[in-house]
Amino acid sequence: MNKVTFNTDLCKGCGLCVSACPKKILKMSDKLINAKGHHPAEMTDESKCIACAFCATMCPDCVITVERG
Repeated sequence: MNKVTFNTDLCKGCGLCVSACPKKILKMSDKLINAKGHHPAEMTDESKCIACAFCATMCPDCVITVERG
């Protein structure tokens, strides 16, 4: 199974990863607020992830790690 991890403390909530995801399984958290005061990105359904890494490529702060499983 593919695994996507976010360093949520460094996420600035720009949403570029959300718009880049072809499967539309990323969203900005509506519950969590990180140390910087932003709503970080999160995965809604990891089982649908195809590990394309578009999200990680688009992230300007390199907070996303994609592992193919």
